[in-house]
Amino acid sequence: MAMIPNQLPRLAADPTGRSLGLDLPPGALTGPADAPYLWSGHGAAGPAAWSALRPAARTAGLLPVLLGGDRGLDRWELMPERMSDPADHEADEVLAGFWDAYASDEIPGSAGWPGLAPAQPYDTDPDKTAAAVAEMLTEPGFWLDDARPALVPARRSADIPAVIGWTGPLNHENDVARLCAVLRSWEDRFGARVVALTFDQLVVSVASPPGTVEEAEAVAAEHYAFCPDNIDQGCHANLRDYARAGLLDSPVWTFWWD
Repeated sequence: MAMIPNQLPRLAADPTGRSLGLDLPPGALTGPADAPYLWSGHGAAGPAAWSALRPAARTAGLLPVLLGGDRGLDRWELMPERMSDPADHEADEVLAGFWDAYASDEIPGSAGWPGLAPAQPYDTDPDKTAAAVAEMLTEPGFWLDDARPALVPARRSADIPAVIGWTGPLNHENDVARLCAVLRSWEDRFGARVVALTFDQLVVSVASPPGTVEEAEAVAAEHYAFCPDNIDQGCHANLRDYARAGLLDSPVWTFWWD
């Protein structure tokens, strides 16, 4: 995978990251000593962490992400060496393949892949939307209030799962770079950003979510192909219900794989 110059090894001798213009809390590096692929804090991020980590993108090419859940990283089975490059895949082709494999007669339009939803123009800064979503998710009482801050040497937020070799969707797709190709497309069309990961969950912020039922249903088809468990094992009766209740004007998309 094509990667940017990796500044994470500098944190071995400079744990606070001051030489990179950062002020990091205590944390640890994950990966080979000469090429770590992840820095993560030891303690909970807190609502202000995301904004505090954002300068790392400009000064060091390190992108923020929250790591949540009660499983330590040693149990996440990270496999960056097994992932391909997201640039080698096309979002429409990836989703069409999943649609053909998983769509059933109960899914509207399942006679054939309906294609990618139209792009949504947006005036909101996607990174500001990501910061707002991260702050909300880490407020006391929210389900990611114990998430840890992390930094990843990635060119794009969409590439974070592939760079760290995240295996959360392993039962659906064992090369997460294929899903990252879809995330890249969502970045381009909806101003999406990868905000958080757990062992088997992905949280994405969306600067320009669908604003009409028709637009939401078009995006829902992509979500079904991307993560069938969201609908098949979720609380929504069907794809249309999922679109109206879960996607319409929502700045947060959450995915879970069984």
